[in-house]
Amino acid sequence: MNGHHQIQCDEGLRRHILGNLESFGHREHGGEALRRAAVALTVVRVDESSHPEDISSGPVGREEAALVLTRRSVLLKHHAGQWALPGGRLERDETPEDTALRELYEEVGLHLSKERILGRLDDFATRSGFIMTPIVVWGGADIDLQPNPEEVRSVHRIPIREFLRPDAPILEKMPQSEHPILYMPIGCNWIASPTAALLYQFREVAILGRTTRVAHFEQPKFAWR
Repeated sequence: MNGHHQIQCDEGLRRHILGNLESFGHREHGGEALRRAAVALTVVRVDESSHPEDISSGPVGREEAALVLTRRSVLLKHHAGQWALPGGRLERDETPEDTALRELYEEVGLHLSKERILGRLDDFATRSGFIMTPIVVWGGADIDLQPNPEEVRSVHRIPIREFLRPDAPILEKMPQSEHPILYMPIGCNWIASPTAALLYQFREVAILGRTTRVAHFEQPKFAWR
C-alpha cells in the first residue's frame, strides 16, 4: 500500500490491519504519576460532505477508507481549535479500550461495541502530562458522525491514503530537545504531535506492517500546555 493508490474500506482492509496489530508488540508506559488517557483511531468509509479540499491532496473515492479526526471546540480550556483524535481521560475502573469507545460516542456520536477494537499502538507521554493509549477501532461503512458542539467544532474523515504521502512525516528540529517535532501533512495543512505521532505510527504499523516507534518525538510548544 502507498500514497498513490486508494485504500478501500472493506473486509480485506480490516483483516490487514488486525493482522498487523496482532503481530506488533505495543509498548506500555510505566509512568504512574501521569494522568491516563486514551484516543481512538477509527477506520471508516469516507463521506462526500466530510473532506473539503484543504484536507485531501487528491480526488477521493466513494469506497475509500479514512480515519476520524476532529477540530476541537474553541471554547475548550486546553488545546482549543487543534486537530485531535476522539479521546479523553480514563474514568475510574475504565480500560483504555473502554475510554476510547466512550469518547467516540460522547464526541462524535458513534456507538461501537468492543468487538470493533482491532488493537493498540504504543503509549505516548505528552508534554501536557498525559499518557495516551491509542486504540485502533473498526467503524466501517454506513455510519453517521454527529459532533458534540461542546467539545468538537467539526468532524472529518481524512483518507488514510493522505497519511501515506511521500512528504510525510515532516520533522523539525527543536533547540530544547535532541529529538525533532513530528508533523503529518494533510492537504495544504498539517497536524502536529502528539496526534501526528500517533497517525504516523498507525500508518507505519497498521497499514505498512512496520515496527516503528514514535514515543521519542517531540511536540511543539503550543501543545505543552
